[in-house]
Amino acid sequence: MSKPLAWLHPQRVHALEQALRERILVIDGAMGTMIQGHQLEEADYRGERFVDGHDSMHVHGDACGHDLKGNNDLLLLSRPDVIASVHNEYLEAGADLIETNTFNATAISQSDYHLQHIVNELNREGARVARACCDAFSARTPGKPRFVIGVLGPTSRTASISPDVNDPGYRNTNFDELRNNYREAVEGLIEGGADTIMVETIFDTLNAKAALFAIDEAFEQRGGRLPIMISGTITDRSGRTLSGQTAEAFHASLAHSRPLSFGLNCALGASDMREHIETLARVSRSHVSAHPNAGLPNAFGEYDETPEEMAATLREFATSGLLNLVGGCCGTTPAHIRAIAEAVRGLSPRALPTEADQAG
Repeated sequence: MSKPLAWLHPQRVHALEQALRERILVIDGAMGTMIQGHQLEEADYRGERFVDGHDSMHVHGDACGHDLKGNNDLLLLSRPDVIASVHNEYLEAGADLIETNTFNATAISQSDYHLQHIVNELNREGARVARACCDAFSARTPGKPRFVIGVLGPTSRTASISPDVNDPGYRNTNFDELRNNYREAVEGLIEGGADTIMVETIFDTLNAKAALFAIDEAFEQRGGRLPIMISGTITDRSGRTLSGQTAEAFHASLAHSRPLSFGLNCALGASDMREHIETLARVSRSHVSAHPNAGLPNAFGEYDETPEEMAATLREFATSGLLNLVGGCCGTTPAHIRAIAEAVRGLSPRALPTEADQAG
């Protein structure tokens, strides 16, 4: 058996592990919700670099005739001040971990905007911006270090399910395409200074397996590794992922990667997520994370659960011994994160089970 790779940033990893032993750590909240509040226009997304309808730094980077508004990842290049301000608001609210603004920073997702050529740069800048914010706050409070989660989103395609109901055997992506997409993204996240890599909002386990394969390849090439975080999404009250797995089956499919944490985010509000987090807390030898939405969307696609309501529900998760990391997803704001951080402050994190515990 080959010797495990050493940590790329051992001091930061050891600080993160120590923090996890001491308390429940707080992940930030929604990025998209906060960006919407800035009411940005097409010119904000284009900035100076894309102002004439093409990428002035790349001859073949043509975005002419295609709207860029809504490509939130692109703001890392055109309005990094907006992204940094969101990170800082969450840090001020009490977040220990900040997720990079790279949810759609893969070639598959960026091809919708004809910007697949900037994927590595987006991920590198996403980690760099978050790193700068975290380092600034860590310097202010040395006893409470902040950490950067390098985010790998699920892409807009699924390797397990046909997008055409009339052709069940059809696939619009495959393992190798996803693997190559993720490899390019993870290289940028590592270069930018991420502390961990999170494969998140997983609705298709095969997509996640491609991501984990790409991560391993990147680590092998560098001769070092970062902690991995896995976060799936139960798509509705059926209690299953889009590709049909229960929380326990989902865990069984990916536990071989021995992640730092295993959890769920998005799709459900905290109350509907509880039974699935309880399942993960029972079966997982990793830390358990939960960052649910602020309830279910209303008829207008908005989220109504207040910070106080959400914090009260998640505090019960914590007092029941289910949590190591907690935060928010769609519809959450710094107010939600502040309330959640206060609600879990002083509560003991879930104890990691031993082999004897699970054998019993």
